[in-house]
Amino acid sequence: MIIPKHIAIIMDGNGRWGIKKKKSRNFGHKKGLITVGGIINAAIKKNIKYLTLFIFSTENWKRPAKEINYLFKLLNNYIDNEVNNLIKKDIKIKVIGNIKSFPKILKAKIKNIEQITKQNQKIQINMALNYGSRQEIINSIKIINKKSLKINEKNISNFLYTGDIPEPDILIRTGNTKRISNFLIWQLIYTEIFFVKKMWPEFTKNDFYQIINNYKKIKRNFGGLNDKFD
Repeated sequence: MIIPKHIAIIMDGNGRWGIKKKKSRNFGHKKGLITVGGIINAAIKKNIKYLTLFIFSTENWKRPAKEINYLFKLLNNYIDNEVNNLIKKDIKIKVIGNIKSFPKILKAKIKNIEQITKQNQKIQINMALNYGSRQEIINSIKIINKKSLKINEKNISNFLYTGDIPEPDILIRTGNTKRISNFLIWQLIYTEIFFVKKMWPEFTKNDFYQIINNYKKIKRNFGGLNDKFD
């Protein structure tokens, strides 16, 4: 039985769910944040060591300023409200992406939460913020060139934002959309992908557990052969 170490999630469908409920896209984002808390607790219960959440992509800047500002407000409030819980639950926060263009106060809070949780060991939450996988790969190659190293798979992997993180065993995408949207495209080569019809605010810990159970049944050969029938 294979136990996943790393699960990545594209938390899609917040805005559509809010509209569906005859509210607003921001209402959906707020409800989606509640779902995040439940899934983090579920991951801890299942002893998942790494959970990567696609929170804000490089493409999300195309959204209306009002929605972007609300997302930043939610993230700001989450850090303020959850800092003690993160420490109590032994949760480490790591940012993957480039947050230079984020508001100054929010950047400071993000860097601070990374610093004060860096020794925590129960689970590592990778927050993908202003993250784009193509840009991540380009950035890795630039570092390799600057260091005058060989451009090969090992070095590209080492200088990605996720250089010290195992590649995901599972990718979950909610929202009834079947694409990876510039998310971890280098890291997902042998990841088992689960597309879920439910919008992210509707996603439950039982859905999460079911995916883990389904994953455990998968025979993973990584391109090789495990028996004479393959």
